[in-house]
Amino acid sequence: MEFSEVVNKRYSVRAYKPDPVEEENLQKVLEAARLAPTAANRQPLQFIVIHTAGREQELRRIYRPDWFVKAPLIVCACALPEEGWSRVDGKPYADVDVAIAMDHLILAATDLGLGTCWIAAFDPAAAREVLGLPGGVEPIAFTPLGYPADRPGRKRRKGLAELVRYERW
Repeated sequence: MEFSEVVNKRYSVRAYKPDPVEEENLQKVLEAARLAPTAANRQPLQFIVIHTAGREQELRRIYRPDWFVKAPLIVCACALPEEGWSRVDGKPYADVDVAIAMDHLILAATDLGLGTCWIAAFDPAAAREVLGLPGGVEPIAFTPLGYPADRPGRKRRKGLAELVRYERW
């Protein structure tokens, strides 16, 4: 697919087929995430790949909707804040780095015909417990990963005139 087609085809998938994700495709989306740019190339992130089969009940503690656990895989993107770069005013960039890497993963998945849905409205305490996250590791986002069983709806986005300014505010 051309990049513009990938960007246009990506949508938040909320229904998944039970079909497994081929290991080759999983590695491709993870490689896309690995290649994402990070501030000062610190790469302060980790991805946790979770097989949903047999873990549905505990995974619903992280995020309740049933469709969350219908995909064969869930990916958790985590930040390692202590390893990240900070701007001169102290603003940390680890969360930004994770977001860029997750976006690369999501776009690569779309290119392969896989579906994803960025999830930030999860229970961080449950995520820490279920995934055994050590101190210093912060879960930032989750996405199911699998083949879509639904169709995209109409995208509602603001126009460029509402989002872009030139030269100054």
